[in-house]
Amino acid sequence: MKLKNRAPLWLCLLLVFGLIAASCGGDDDEGTDTGSESEGPTGGEFAVSICEPQFLQPGNTQETCGAQVLQSLFTPLVEFDPDTAEPYNVVAESIESDDQQNWTITLNEGWTFHDGSDLTAQSYVDAWNWAAYAPNGALNNYFFGNIEGYADLNPDKGKPKTEEMSGLTVVDDLTFEVALTEPFSGFPLTVGYTAFYPLPESFFDDPDAYNEAPIGNGPYQIDGEWNHDEGINVVRYEDYPETPGNADAVEFRIYADVNTAYTDLTAGNLDIIDVVPTEVLAQAPQELGEGFVQAPSSYYGYLGFPLYEEPWDQLELRQAISMAIDREAITTAIYQGAYTPANSIISPVVPGFREEACGEMCTYQPEEAKELWDANNGPDEISLWFNNDGGHEEWMEAVSNQLRDALGVEAKFESLAFEEFLTLQDDHKITGPYRGAWVMDYPHPQNYIANIYASTGSSQEFGYEELPGSETVDDLIQQANAEPDLDAAIELYQEAEDQILADLPSTPLWFGQTQSGFDPETVGNVIFDVFSFVRVAEVEVLNPDA
Repeated sequence: MKLKNRAPLWLCLLLVFGLIAASCGGDDDEGTDTGSESEGPTGGEFAVSICEPQFLQPGNTQETCGAQVLQSLFTPLVEFDPDTAEPYNVVAESIESDDQQNWTITLNEGWTFHDGSDLTAQSYVDAWNWAAYAPNGALNNYFFGNIEGYADLNPDKGKPKTEEMSGLTVVDDLTFEVALTEPFSGFPLTVGYTAFYPLPESFFDDPDAYNEAPIGNGPYQIDGEWNHDEGINVVRYEDYPETPGNADAVEFRIYADVNTAYTDLTAGNLDIIDVVPTEVLAQAPQELGEGFVQAPSSYYGYLGFPLYEEPWDQLELRQAISMAIDREAITTAIYQGAYTPANSIISPVVPGFREEACGEMCTYQPEEAKELWDANNGPDEISLWFNNDGGHEEWMEAVSNQLRDALGVEAKFESLAFEEFLTLQDDHKITGPYRGAWVMDYPHPQNYIANIYASTGSSQEFGYEELPGSETVDDLIQQANAEPDLDAAIELYQEAEDQILADLPSTPLWFGQTQSGFDPETVGNVIFDVFSFVRVAEVEVLNPDA
């Protein structure tokens, strides 16, 4: 399918702050899609690779593999153009505010859950309250931190006295109001994220059982239950009120090793691979031909430091590690130049990006790094941590070699399954520098600054809240969030970025592109968006009767 080449994202964001109503038009141009324009359901089945999800609940799903599945099972209030990330309403008819603090969300009629129950304003209010209620322990709890009454559900001590945020009010079946603690012009963008999906009444009867067989409102519904470490099957939801999914069914096939997935793809046993392993990137364009996909992405890769663990509480040692890494060499040799060395936190795909925000501390300077390491009694041996199911071994090996050459330090690997790796991060049990990455939840600079580095209301796992600079960052984020003018807000986010880079709880490594693949003999119209997700509902099975 051919996509509209929309106006630049920064211009669209200026238009949509306040309400999602503007559209940015332009001339037709090729997007990141492959294959012919879709004309409706084509039937058939296809299989796409993923890793083992951590959760299949909107309130708990933070990582990309679970989110990829949920995107087929749910349709959000707002979706984003796969090329430009321009927002547009789907379940929402409108999202409006006169003051950027008090918002009215009106739903379109005709939406139902896969169990046949009606989707209403109450479906959102109940879902958001559940995720925000501290005793439920939802990982996405912090996304609701700017709604009035959130603090009542998350007291510093004791059990909450209420289970509902005062800032959420159901007006009627299709309308609800959201009162924020302060103005936030980017609010309409946030509700496109997984955490803000609606939930049916059946969820609240047994959230654990729901996790094994989620009920959503999207183009596909789950077929059976989540078969852990093997796969998740979905089938087209025939009562979907928007454009239905093309394929009759989709298999999300779980792989512990992306190299195995690639082998299955090239052998004709898999239709779409979510990521091409770094080991085969050099030959993948030739082996996959028109099935090789390289598309713009919001990916930000970094090396995190466990500030709660000695000796990583020493800034100078974190700086030495940062300057000992030759980002250019790794992105050229391993990623074939598709990745760009990062010298900032805010991604190039959102407003506020600065090419040299980090400066010399994120620049390869092995001699200066060695001086810092020795002067601060850097250890002779360290551990490098990463998940072993995402194709990270090769670049971690390169980092290890560079640290040995520059600093004289030996690195041993702690390589874990993704789910275990995430749990250890959350529990502050990582003992050395570790692989970190972020794909934006919504197209806004705040998502890179606040959602990774804020001391509260974020997913940050560094222990950064213990450093003095963290308080400055929190203050700047608060000011930026309340700023209705995008340019003024960007300046404040950039000030926060400067403070983060001065403290270096993590060091930027690179910005990436999606590098994926598919079998052009079996599927077409394969679109990877700027969030690095394949648009499952739009994939066409070329030989559905085969």
